[in-house]
Amino acid sequence: MKNQRVGIVIKNEAHAQEQARELIKRLGDKCVVIDTQKDTDDTIPDDLICIIVLGGDGTFLSVSRFIENKYIPLMGVKFGEVGFLAETTEENLYGAVEAVFRGDYLIRERSRLNIKVIRQGEQIIDVDVLNDAVINKAALSRLAYCAVYLDDTYLTTYRADGLIVATPTGSTAYSLAAGGPVVHPAVPSIILTPICPFTLTNRPLLIPDTTRVEIRLEGSPEDMILTLDGQEGFEMDPKDKIFIRKSGNFVKTISFEDQSYFKVLKTRLKWSGGRS
Repeated sequence: MKNQRVGIVIKNEAHAQEQARELIKRLGDKCVVIDTQKDTDDTIPDDLICIIVLGGDGTFLSVSRFIENKYIPLMGVKFGEVGFLAETTEENLYGAVEAVFRGDYLIRERSRLNIKVIRQGEQIIDVDVLNDAVINKAALSRLAYCAVYLDDTYLTTYRADGLIVATPTGSTAYSLAAGGPVVHPAVPSIILTPICPFTLTNRPLLIPDTTRVEIRLEGSPEDMILTLDGQEGFEMDPKDKIFIRKSGNFVKTISFEDQSYFKVLKTRLKWSGGRS
């Protein structure tokens, strides 16, 4: 264990950079800085206990995409506004790092979704996401028509500003803002959340994560955008088909006994219920 190191990824923000410099100074050769813009997943050292992500959820998501299918645990440290993916905050940074080197932590798995797009019989996208895939109009004044099939059975056609397909991890991201449910990461499910649906009976839907979701664009689907984890966008063609299912790859995260999911959730959403 003494020969192992931690990786560090730092948000491009002054305060996070300042804290990172102090952490790197303390750890010395027990850490290695990873630049996701310049490095590749092949250059990640084999002796890393975990990668410490100093930033918000956006930074965490970019690192989860960067490591692809390498099962290196990620430890999020909140430097952003909300930070649902962060297990700890900057105030507890050094204690958390010490716990990691002691081996005093838990490993939890977060499911991903695999997104495939077929255009004229050819697969043009094959990507895993940790949070969500979002289909919406570039021109928000027009409705999107998304016909949804579950395991080849037609469900409905959502007429809405868009449609979010999310993992339980992504339930606290865009889906939550669109009125979707909060889902514990251990619940094996996929969430379908329409964005401002034209029909009020189109409500968010929770389905088993064994389900294959197919989405066909109908009506006049010009200017449709598919956004993956809020970080990568693709322009869609009218006859594109989107296939979504649970990925075989997952993300490992570092967790601590005193930081349960519900405690993090209460803190981030500022829930109290009249009790401390």
